[in-house]
Amino acid sequence: MPSTSFRLTDPKPRDAHLYALLGIVCVALVAGAVYLQLAKGEDPCPLCIMQRYAFLLIAIFAFATAASRAGGVRIAFKVLTLLSALAGIGIAARHVWVQSHPSFSCGFDTLQPLVDGLPPAQWLPTLFRTAGLCETLYPPLLGLSLPTWSLIAFVVAAAAVLSNLLARRRAGAMRA
Repeated sequence: MPSTSFRLTDPKPRDAHLYALLGIVCVALVAGAVYLQLAKGEDPCPLCIMQRYAFLLIAIFAFATAASRAGGVRIAFKVLTLLSALAGIGIAARHVWVQSHPSFSCGFDTLQPLVDGLPPAQWLPTLFRTAGLCETLYPPLLGLSLPTWSLIAFVVAAAAVLSNLLARRRAGAMRA
């Protein structure tokens, strides 16, 4: 009967742990944003909500990567994790740009109905419904704005997944 437990010599446990940790961190970041929203009154804007979606997509695909065993399926989930992180980078970079150009708006009137019209905004309005403006500056955390911290987190997530994908590819090429 095949064993389903990890062996110390098997490279997959480290890989699975990396993706499980990535998923946990992304869920924790969203929980932190919800805390700031509910406890500190920092209302999320459309770009904030889109970043929450990106973090949650990273978490879902990272957990799926950690749980899957089939090589092709794992690669697909890793690529989806990377694409979610890259989307998050784009959204967070746009948010940082909007906040550094106060005369410019994020298009609240344009983005709000789109973001608020998505099904999760109906199911969990506290988590996914917009209430703020993208150009609103809240007190910084450790000297940086929340969108800047999000951008850093997305870059770290993308770098971790990309380096893992490239390391696995190099390891496969060395064996061939």
